[in-house]
Amino acid sequence: PCRSFHGYNRLLTSQIISHYDSINQYKKELPEYFNFASDVLDEWSQLEKDGRKPANPAFWWVNEEGEEVKWSFEELGFLSRKAANVLSEACGLQRGDRVIAVLPRVPEWWLLNVACMRTGVVLIPGTSQLTAKDILYRLQASKAKCIITSDTLAPAVESVVPDSQFLKNKLIVGKGSRDGWLNLKELL
Repeated sequence: PCRSFHGYNRLLTSQIISHYDSINQYKKELPEYFNFASDVLDEWSQLEKDGRKPANPAFWWVNEEGEEVKWSFEELGFLSRKAANVLSEACGLQRGDRVIAVLPRVPEWWLLNVACMRTGVVLIPGTSQLTAKDILYRLQASKAKCIITSDTLAPAVESVVPDSQFLKNKLIVGKGSRDGWLNLKELL
């Protein structure tokens, strides 16, 4: 019962309303609290552990050089719990605190997203093309207590730290160390 209009099938208004009504009549109980990391990721991880779900990649990243990182749900759950511990223990962040992540799209970017969901920390993503002025504005406007960036962007952050009164911790994603910065890879 669809009319063809310019070659496309279109639903009649009465069909759309009927479909909408059927959706509205479905009364699903919503949980009082929902956390994607624990309610979805950890559930799928448990299904993998129990052998009720094959170990498929939950995350699969490949860079331009062909390097790849592949994590199962169990691995992503485990690593995100470790990253959550870094945020809450080493960085001292609590539920509702804000953290700015100025990173290229490396695996740690996604790992930190899940870790923030897990802990209730608010993640403010930023592109790696931000200037020092952009970073300062975001730090001041958000009152972020922590910033996470790569070793190549760390100098831009350091240039604005004196004007960032709320910033408590700086976390670097990289292989080397830097004075005054915590290193994510070492802490994991």
